[in-house]
Amino acid sequence: MSLLSRQGDGSPWDLTALLNAAEGLASRAQRHLWLARLLEWLRHVPRGAQGEGSTPMPVLRLRHLLNVLEKNPEYQARVMQVFVGFWTEIRSAGLFSDFGFGPRMALGSEIWERLRTRVLPTTPDTRELAELFPVLFRPEDEAWIGAIDRATLQRLGMPAWRGVQQGTDPWRAEMMDAVTYLVSAVRAAGFSGPLRMRMSEAALADEPFRQLAGSTERLREVVLAGDLQQPALRQQAAYLRALLAQCRTAVDSITQHLEEFGISVDIVYEMDQLQARVQRIEMLLDCVLADEPAPALQRLTQELVHTLGQRRGVRTLLAQHYAQLSRKMAERSAETGEHYIAHTRDEYRDMLKRAAGGGAVLAGTTLMKFGVMALGLSAFWSGFWAGANYAVSFVIIMLLHWTVATKQPAMTAPAMAQRLGDLKSDASVEGFVDDVVHLLRSQAAGIFGNLALCAPMVLAAQWLAWGVAGAPLVGEHSAEHVLETLTLLGPTALYAAFTGVLLFASSLIAGWVENWFVFHRLDSAIAWNPTIVARLGASRALRWSNWWRYNISGVAANVSLGMMLGVVPVVMSFLGLPLEVRHVTLSTGQLAAAAGALGWEVLHAAPFWWCVAGIVATGLLNIGVSFWLAFKLAARARGVRAADQQRIVAALTRRLRHKLPSFLWPTARG
Repeated sequence: MSLLSRQGDGSPWDLTALLNAAEGLASRAQRHLWLARLLEWLRHVPRGAQGEGSTPMPVLRLRHLLNVLEKNPEYQARVMQVFVGFWTEIRSAGLFSDFGFGPRMALGSEIWERLRTRVLPTTPDTRELAELFPVLFRPEDEAWIGAIDRATLQRLGMPAWRGVQQGTDPWRAEMMDAVTYLVSAVRAAGFSGPLRMRMSEAALADEPFRQLAGSTERLREVVLAGDLQQPALRQQAAYLRALLAQCRTAVDSITQHLEEFGISVDIVYEMDQLQARVQRIEMLLDCVLADEPAPALQRLTQELVHTLGQRRGVRTLLAQHYAQLSRKMAERSAETGEHYIAHTRDEYRDMLKRAAGGGAVLAGTTLMKFGVMALGLSAFWSGFWAGANYAVSFVIIMLLHWTVATKQPAMTAPAMAQRLGDLKSDASVEGFVDDVVHLLRSQAAGIFGNLALCAPMVLAAQWLAWGVAGAPLVGEHSAEHVLETLTLLGPTALYAAFTGVLLFASSLIAGWVENWFVFHRLDSAIAWNPTIVARLGASRALRWSNWWRYNISGVAANVSLGMMLGVVPVVMSFLGLPLEVRHVTLSTGQLAAAAGALGWEVLHAAPFWWCVAGIVATGLLNIGVSFWLAFKLAARARGVRAADQQRIVAALTRRLRHKLPSFLWPTARG
């Protein structure tokens, strides 16, 4: 029978076979496999068995194991021999100092390391306890390890089970070695440029990172001397803890700098690693300095098992370290998105005017799109120039301070999420619903204004071409193709939802680009770089600096959206995913061009009205999908609870039932 084989419940392999197998384990791999099987036995719950009250079954089985060993000296001798051999060959300092921490101070390296450990198998034939730990323990062991009572801990701490550790307690020396390694990593991180330059000068006044090495070495010498009661030990430990607290304060001061000058996920990751190392040092000191170390060792083991669970998840790592970046992106988008929300009747009328201007520009964009398609370019270049056409049009609309309706949700959802900080009272929820009403009303104004000028101007261009040249700009063949592609009976709804995803992606790109711009202080570089100043002049360089600082997000959003609308469908088609884009204003312009080519008779054709229905669905999905994704990002970054989200949904439902018109236009009460 294999050492790790399993049989049915109640089979003789469990405890008796396990203790018999402890005899004659000559090799290191055999001892480690036996320990793995011992822990499997502890976890094993026989069919129909239950714990006693709140005591987990592994704790009950651990107590039973100790009882058996105390009553059977021969079994006790075998097990002690296994543990003596185990502690003689194993090296544990790496587990205490390195386990749970990235080998390099970069998020990408940590992601790769986690993927490697998940994919590649591990071997129990190792001298490093850090490598053996994932073989012995599982993440779910954290609960029952924490449930071990003090009496059982004392029995586990008997000299008989500590083997070679009795007397001189070499495990304390191993832990002090681990503290030395951890302090070295903390000191190096504190001296690294990306962190040091962003720390508060006041927090670094006493040079805590510089003093760490000397303080740790003095404490290590006192611990290895063997007298844990001498006053010098307590004094050195207190001093080291004070230095660690100062280091934590210095690292915390980096957050304020990141809030002001932009986020870097690598810096956030390095900060978290440094803080976690400081916490591990303090836990090790608790173990080394304790008169009764069992409880402290229990907490340390729990923490290591918890770390084991965390290191197996790439998604958790990304969510944790991108949360702060997501919040900063949401806040930067909020700065841009606030002016898209109309709160009053005057602001609503202003939104209609600005949206009408955007619709006029997009009428020209629609006709240019047909012109690009008529050139008969290859798929890539056709998509590229169509995207360039969209991008230029969107940037022109931005520079003229006009509006594209579907650009609003991705920018305005983060602005609303800023108001999600306090939802404790019903009044705050109702206030948030008021903001949602203002937002959706603004979306209605944006769509009404865009379509009010886009469709008539395309029709006017078609009729003008009829009168001047005797033929429309967009011919009958293209018009028939429009009626076939925009109909609701086809995949229009899917394409419109996909376009909503691209709208959301453009807001992410905008937030990331602005954060990158601010983080690298490019506004300051434009204003003061000698080469730039010499070429532009001081006053012009300053104006350019200010312009880019306040417009970089909008330029990035509009250019990225335009290029994605043109190029992404081509790339998707190359990959075998025939996804197209459906933008409500551009689709309306295309339908208007088709109507201008086919004449008034098209109004009596069912395909035309199916296309109208498709445009309605396109508008709802463009706005709905992009807004929902942007809001979920902002809400997650703000930590909005599911219960609060349900309260918001309930309040919105009530408002829809009683005041539906307020979602479309300003009412007498606003």
